[in-house]
Amino acid sequence: MIVSQYVYFALSSERVSAAEITGRLDIEADEIAVRGSRVASPSRPARHRWKIACRKPGLTVDEQINRIVDRLFDHAERIGELAAELDAIDGEPGASVLQVVRVFEHPDGEEEDLTSPYEGLQKLSGQHQLLGWHIDARVLQFLRLTRAELDVDEYAYG
Repeated sequence: MIVSQYVYFALSSERVSAAEITGRLDIEADEIAVRGSRVASPSRPARHRWKIACRKPGLTVDEQINRIVDRLFDHAERIGELAAELDAIDGEPGASVLQVVRVFEHPDGEEEDLTSPYEGLQKLSGQHQLLGWHIDARVLQFLRLTRAELDVDEYAYG
């Protein structure tokens, strides 16, 4: 099995641009999306989006999440306040999200490592080293403070 995965934290809005979000937080985004930049009608992407991402290969999902939380935790309350404002401006919840994306059998993904034993046990096919993850109390606190939803998407390539 081959697995490709990444994680990002995003603030999004129909009306407030990623540049404005950057200005409010004084934190540069790793990635941005501009509402309607691909298709004008209907707008695609549907919302402006400010993202902090971890796309580093070889890390488990919880390690990728922790890298993002480590970068943003000191700003979590301010991010949560802005998320509440964006929800009010757009008239709906959901401005803040921690997104996990995993793609199975993606050609750019990582092969399963069957060579190194784990605690003296033989590894069997189907037990990919990147599968399985958890959310600890600090990450839960970050989600609460930032008013973030947790969204997990898993796809099969092709």
